[in-house]
Amino acid sequence: MNYLETVGKNAKKAFEDLKDVKHKKIKKVLDSYNNSLLKNSIKIIRENLKDVKNVKRKHLVDRLILNKKRIEGIRHSINEIAKFKDPVGRILETWRRPNNLTIKRVTTPIGVIGVIYESRPNVTADVAALCLKSGNCSILRGGSEAFNSNRLLANLFRDNLRKNNINQNCVQFIENKDRKIVDQLLSKMSAYIDVIVPRGGRGLVAKVQKFSNVHVIGHLEGLCHIYVDKTANIKMAKDLIINAKMRRTSICGAVETLLIEEKALGSHAREIINALLDSGCEVRVDKKINKIFGGKLKRTIEKDWKTEYLDAIISIKTVKNVKGAVEHILKYGTMHTDSIITNNKKNAEVFLNGVNSSIAMHNVSTQFADGGEFGFGGEIGISTNKLPPRGPVGINQLTSYKYIVSGKGIIRP
Repeated sequence: MNYLETVGKNAKKAFEDLKDVKHKKIKKVLDSYNNSLLKNSIKIIRENLKDVKNVKRKHLVDRLILNKKRIEGIRHSINEIAKFKDPVGRILETWRRPNNLTIKRVTTPIGVIGVIYESRPNVTADVAALCLKSGNCSILRGGSEAFNSNRLLANLFRDNLRKNNINQNCVQFIENKDRKIVDQLLSKMSAYIDVIVPRGGRGLVAKVQKFSNVHVIGHLEGLCHIYVDKTANIKMAKDLIINAKMRRTSICGAVETLLIEEKALGSHAREIINALLDSGCEVRVDKKINKIFGGKLKRTIEKDWKTEYLDAIISIKTVKNVKGAVEHILKYGTMHTDSIITNNKKNAEVFLNGVNSSIAMHNVSTQFADGGEFGFGGEIGISTNKLPPRGPVGINQLTSYKYIVSGKGIIRP
């Protein structure tokens, strides 16, 4: 039996064992894990420093770093996840048929969830907690650049499972660094894994979507847009756009393209663009906007409308009206997060109903595209699939359902 097959069988066995574990015990595991993170914070930072020193792709450093503040952020997420009621066994709907059949739709766990991710060690803790809380088991394949951090975070979780007499294989971290492991996870583990979640760059997600034999929850890119119309409050627009672009440029909720209504160029464009420049952001603009700046700014090319920069760069385009903004987003967007800044309710409705985004916003920074900010405690990722789940995937989105049908000897005529 090969390494991955053993992992798969362990996960299936752990999932069956988990069905008999009372929810209070799961909460106890999460609470004790939270304490472990605090007690071992120095050790976690020490292991993380090994990863930071070894990282070759320097643009990954921001995502990779764990310090006391970020460990507290992880602990906060775990604490929020622990507070939720048991999402399994909830009756979503009940109805009675004329023939006296009673039908209930009841939530169930999905099973074994495989997560392939890069850079962010907090994913290890978040995914382990979210999956356990929703009655699922997880198989984690983190990126080699965060290997030491991920291994320690996973082992601390497993320690707390074991201390609470729960099968520690509810969470398994793949320590084999061979890249072929990912290929095998996608192509040879359908008997053991029920869902695959990719967390990483376009290359990783595209590969998972192409080769996975099981259902994939995730998004290819976070090419997020903001549209500003002539009725928008200029100060609010500046504050939202700076936040959406510059708060953290490397996350999937960072805005990449700004669309400005043609009639707002004179009133809004100069102030917004100057604010972006003052914040250290590189701006790339179309011909109409560049005229306002005497042709001194960098011009956009077609590629810019298709680019997720994940950096302090933004492309800016003039559109005729809200319908023009929606048309641009439908052409170039990735169904992640798109926002409109307006005081016109009708324009807001046209935009929110017109875009195909999994998250559509009105007068809100796109950086709020996050499960924690949605009140989910954390997220296993953001899904842009048209079929559910969509948007941030928290514990309730990590359940499926079944129909329970009951009667008194009813036969079908």
